[in-house]
Parts: sequence; C-alpha cells; structure tokens
Amino acid sequence: QVQLVESGGGLVQAGDSLRLSCAASGYNSNFYGKGWFRQAPGKEREWLATINWTGSTSSVAESVKGRFTISIDNAKNTVHLHMNSLKSEDTAVYFCAATPRELTTEAEAATVALYDYWGQGTQVTVSS
Repeated sequence: QVQLVESGGGLVQAGDSLRLSCAASGYNSNFYGKGWFRQAPGKEREWLATINWTGSTSSVAESVKGRFTISIDNAKNTVHLHMNSLKSEDTAVYFCAATPRELTTEAEAATVALYDYWGQGTQVTVSS
C-alpha cells in the first residue's frame, strides 16, 4: 500500500520561501514520477511540477517557473517543492501525487487523471 504524506506548509508573508516535502511509504519501483498540484478555494486543481524517479527529468508549470523548483531524494523516498518569492495568489492547498505511468509530455504530467496516488494536502497561506 502506498501512502503519500505532505509536510512543510504554513503561514508566511509575501516574498518568503517555503519548502514542501512529500514522503512516500510503500512506494515500489513501478512508479515513474511524482508531482505537485495545488487547489485554491473554488478553483480547479492546478499542476505545478513533476519529476521522474531518477531525477533526470522534470517539468515545471509556466505559471510558477523561475519561482518554484522540484527535487527528489531517492534515499529518503521524498520529493520536495521549493517555493520562492511567494505571492498571495499562491495561497492554496498543495498536494503531492504519484503515478506508475511513464509521462512523456508536459501535457501528460499536468493531467490529474493520470495520477493514481494522492497525499492529504498541506495548506500554504501567503499574507500580504
């Protein structure tokens, strides 16, 4: 059984940085990638970034490129989302997700339906 647990969310001020972590347990070698999504109240779930298991390839959404980066720690089976220069518009619940599929395009990486496992979410609130 696979479990994904996010941590690192909280209340910060605009311009601050946060690092979110997603620890996976029961993860097997068949899983290809891990991603980060966010969802603000009343909004659809938005893709942010995805990285493959080896860390050799990654994609970041254009909307947050230059501010957000994704990395993976294979030894700890943990994926991180590094968020810099946070804005009030970044306020949302952030989710990590995993998929056994080989995602070959950015469009596939951004497709919610292609992910089979999801964490419970962690709240990020950015005050002005």
